[in-house]
Amino acid sequence: MEGDGGLDVSCLNKYCNSSSSSSSSSEQDRKIFMKLKLNLSGDYPRKNAEFLSGQYGINLFLIGVAVMLAVAGDKPSVEESHLLAFVTCLMVLQLIWMMWYILLRERRKNTRTERDVNATTSWIRGALTVLAVLSLVMDSFRIGYFVGFSSCLSAAYAIYPVVHATHTIAQVHFLWFHIKDVVKSLETFERFGVIHAVFTNVLLWCNGVMSEAEHFMKNHVRRLSSLDSENITIVSSEPECNSSTTSSTSSLFSRGLVYLFPFNIEYHIFVSVLLFVMWKNIGRTISSNKKSLVTKTQGLTLGPILGLLTVASTIAVLVVYITRIEGVLEMRQSAVSMFYIYGIVMLAVMCFSCASGLLIYRADHMPLDTSKNTSRQLDTELLFGSSLGSWFLSWCSVVAVLCTDSKVSYRWTNLVYSIFIVLEKYLQNLFIIESLYRKQERVERSDPELPAVSEIFSVTSSMAPPFSGIINRAYETPDKTPEMEQEESREMYRCEEQPEEPLNMKRLILKNIAVFLIMCNISLWLLPAFGCRPQYDNGLEQDIYGFSAWTTVLNFAIPLNLFYRMHSVASLFEVFRRV
Repeated sequence: MEGDGGLDVSCLNKYCNSSSSSSSSSEQDRKIFMKLKLNLSGDYPRKNAEFLSGQYGINLFLIGVAVMLAVAGDKPSVEESHLLAFVTCLMVLQLIWMMWYILLRERRKNTRTERDVNATTSWIRGALTVLAVLSLVMDSFRIGYFVGFSSCLSAAYAIYPVVHATHTIAQVHFLWFHIKDVVKSLETFERFGVIHAVFTNVLLWCNGVMSEAEHFMKNHVRRLSSLDSENITIVSSEPECNSSTTSSTSSLFSRGLVYLFPFNIEYHIFVSVLLFVMWKNIGRTISSNKKSLVTKTQGLTLGPILGLLTVASTIAVLVVYITRIEGVLEMRQSAVSMFYIYGIVMLAVMCFSCASGLLIYRADHMPLDTSKNTSRQLDTELLFGSSLGSWFLSWCSVVAVLCTDSKVSYRWTNLVYSIFIVLEKYLQNLFIIESLYRKQERVERSDPELPAVSEIFSVTSSMAPPFSGIINRAYETPDKTPEMEQEESREMYRCEEQPEEPLNMKRLILKNIAVFLIMCNISLWLLPAFGCRPQYDNGLEQDIYGFSAWTTVLNFAIPLNLFYRMHSVASLFEVFRRV
């Protein structure tokens, strides 16, 4: 009985332990569940606001694109004045939000606002200010155009440039003083305001791209009509309501707008990128701010010289191309051949420069910076995203060259140029990403035995006298003159000057490569932005894909390529500052 009782007790203890362990495990599971629930409930409003505002922005963009497609139709029932009125309303809403935000920050100026120093730099805001000034010049041209044709144009043509100029001035002020803010109050409302500003600028960019594409399309159709290769009628873009001197003056304003479109387009797309970074930063906790970089130009000779020569030769090629492309067929073919040969040479040198920079980085073995950086991540995504347009255009050209039966002189140079475009963007993207994701090298002191800078004015045991009391220096060194003692005391208490950092050959090469690539990308932006677009004029791709399909591809790919070049300039300048 006793043994049985002992057995029963042990069994009871066993079951008691198992039940207690199961209850503790269920308690632990309950705690984990509650913690997960709290985390989800705490993060849910922020994610919910992010999704809701993002969907609002996307739908706003799609509405604008739908209106633009309706305006661009063959028999448009929606006029351009309707599109301008829609965009004007969006700008007015953004102005109201920006005024609200600025006034709210003024009322809370005593409270500390967290800022993301990675969001932008002063030189980027300075460049955007220059583009904004050119956009204001464009608005003045629009007003002059309306004055000439005021009797037959809608009031939207007058209201739009006035509101756009006000919007530009207010937005530049916002960029300078508030774009780095990390919003922590009224997050849901501010998310909708910022995303509205993002897609308003995207739609303004699309409107500029559509106007520019319409201009180039009319020039292309006019050239085709002069060659009798296509039976296409040319529709005049100017209203036929005035025949006086005012009309001719307005036509001058209209032609001047063409040369300002590229700057206005780049202004709006860059502003939308900066505002998107601000939208991503809403509610975010900034871990640490980076130290400001000091731009050094020591040892820069070869890169700037080659870059300036590239820009000068590009301007010469642009002038010759625009002049000769309006001539007879032989002159047009020679202009296209000149463009491809020049482009091949430039792209080959760019590929060599990027490959050299990558080899230097591979040999350096510096670790990668894996810290979270919204601006850097967005730069990477934009580089690859904007490369798609040019890559697609290049592979279309490769297929057209291989499939065509044409015997024009630039057939195979077009093939080589297209392959170099793909290779150059591939290598340049790798070089930029490799540079931006490298940890910055810390400058080491030349003499490790010297005290650190923070210890110059501190009292250490090595600088203290070996004994206390009055020291008779004259007795210790009787052969020293007072002048020598004064010199010694000056040397003792003089602050050590920092030795000039020895010039690192790797850094010098990388800096010159970055400057040269900046100039080359500016050159490759100038050519298509101001009318040098051989994809319209060579005829190879149009014969294979047809007029409508090929012009659709060009209207999609060329704006992305222009944005890629300007974005590469900004990224390469950051590379130059980080090296």
